[in-house]
Amino acid sequence: MTDAKTLGQALDALLQPEKFRDYGPNGLQVEGDRAVKRLVSGVTASRALIEAAIAANADAILVHHGLFWRGQDGRVTGWMRERLRLLLAHGIHLYAYHLPLDAHAELGNNAQLGRLLGFTAEGRFGEQDLGFVGAPVVSWSSAQDLADHVAGVLGRHVTCVGDVGRVVRRVAWCTGGAQGYFEAAIAQGVDVFLTGEISEPQAHLARETGVAFLACGHHASERYGAPALGAHVAQLLGIEHQFIEIDNPA
Repeated sequence: MTDAKTLGQALDALLQPEKFRDYGPNGLQVEGDRAVKRLVSGVTASRALIEAAIAANADAILVHHGLFWRGQDGRVTGWMRERLRLLLAHGIHLYAYHLPLDAHAELGNNAQLGRLLGFTAEGRFGEQDLGFVGAPVVSWSSAQDLADHVAGVLGRHVTCVGDVGRVVRRVAWCTGGAQGYFEAAIAQGVDVFLTGEISEPQAHLARETGVAFLACGHHASERYGAPALGAHVAQLLGIEHQFIEIDNPA
């Protein structure tokens, strides 16, 4: 058993959120009133996750996507009211780490996805060094073959744009909505860039440069950091941990 302050200090020590310029607050977002025996991790602080955590008798929830974001409507109405009502009524603490969880060299979304897909990280690139660059452990004969591999591992369709027949010797990746990192990835001399989403401009850049762009799903690419972090800090503090997957097609 631990308390909310000790859990928050352990998470902050691991992720060092003060080093990042982020889109919302990192750390404890909603303070409950329970001692922490059981921690539930998930990707997003949706009502479905909160309800599942309540059913699992969680004392605290750890997510990548929290409740509060820069520029959002600050009124507590509708869906926001309902999420907060559930958390406060059950005394559950909510912790959220956005960019710090993407960036962590071992427990983060990028590190975990790279390990899962068989990529060896050799460096960083992009704004705040969030992107990873390296090489696949297995050399892929084409970008399409790599896309098929990613689809099989993640269990979802992967969009592959650009030179789909390009031999893959060097890759760059950044989970979630990192399509804006594509030009920085191209500058790294990679054959493939992998992220969660693709926007209209990147399709043209992929076709014109020949660097393949793989869009494998925002949620699908970011569902590995939270459970890795949750399991690590739970072992550190001697508490229970459970990851709860809430499916999301995006």
